[in-house]
Amino acid sequence: MSKFAIITGASTGIGFELATLAAKDGYDILVVANEPLINAAAQDFEQFGTTVVSIEADLATTDGVDALLEAVGTRQVDLLCANAGHGLGHAFLDQQVTDWRHVIDTNITGTLYLIQKVLPAMVARNEGKVLVTGSVAGYIPGAFQAVYNGTKAFVDSFTEALRNEIKDSDGVTLTTLMPGPVDTEFFERGDMLDTSVGADPNKSDPADVARDGWDAVMAGKASIFSGWKTKLQGVLANVTPGSVLAEQHRKMAEPGTAESE
Repeated sequence: MSKFAIITGASTGIGFELATLAAKDGYDILVVANEPLINAAAQDFEQFGTTVVSIEADLATTDGVDALLEAVGTRQVDLLCANAGHGLGHAFLDQQVTDWRHVIDTNITGTLYLIQKVLPAMVARNEGKVLVTGSVAGYIPGAFQAVYNGTKAFVDSFTEALRNEIKDSDGVTLTTLMPGPVDTEFFERGDMLDTSVGADPNKSDPADVARDGWDAVMAGKASIFSGWKTKLQGVLANVTPGSVLAEQHRKMAEPGTAESE
């Protein structure tokens, strides 16, 4: 049988580009997103001649992840791209509980649940690849994006720890992709178009970010910052006081900062 990959958050952005790369590389793919647009995206992936199954599901819920797993059935998963996630702008005290809970449940709970369901079979046969989309945001206290950055700090830390736990299964690799700001619907969906970072015309191309992640997971690398500027940002974050980083982030993410540029 052909190789088989799961790509979450595949309707647009980085996930769409990862699914395109997987299909081009001959993987049969199961693509998932929480919007009907995933079905149109699936038609695009079919042009590469592989089998494509699309599922519309909310991966913030265990029911959504279970629906994905039911679609997998008994198929061996050779590659998991756990990419689903979203952000939320504005001050934390102005956010609705349902909104920040959904960010946490999508970025953390659903991601971990999916990994815990898929990874054991890879470890048992000592073969498989996992790519998790973290972020350089996980290195930065995200004033006016506090919940999102906090979830990415969790993901970046969690994947580092999990890599150590499974290190004896040397045929299984777990790669963390850490981009900076990417030119996707992320900022519109997070209500951040009036921010400096949201209005920045120089965000990374999602195709370039996906290619960085794809090359890294295929090479079995532990992690990768996408782009040299992002790598430099990650290095500097490790030696800069948190209060300074938070103030810098405020200047990028506070509502209305786009107007002062």
